[in-house]
Amino acid sequence: MWRTSATIYGVPVAAGRFTVHSDRMSDDGRGGRYYWCTRHHRVETDADVCPAKHVLGPYASAADAENALQQVRERNEAWEAEDARWAGEDR
Repeated sequence: MWRTSATIYGVPVAAGRFTVHSDRMSDDGRGGRYYWCTRHHRVETDADVCPAKHVLGPYASAADAENALQQVRERNEAWEAEDARWAGEDR
């Protein structure tokens, strides 16, 4: 993981491969939700999430959000295999 210094609104923060922003509580008190931003390629929270057309989620943890694209690939492969089975292509 790369370590460089960065600032957000003039506040120094540690920057890494996937930046995880503030861990604020959501309005419902359940804790923060996390999203994978396909535009910025990073984990985002309710506090700084991009528009819905750019994110996957919500996820319960930053780690789950970070693995969102892998989960999408796995689900797509499973659906394609199921479609092939239904079409009789696995015979």
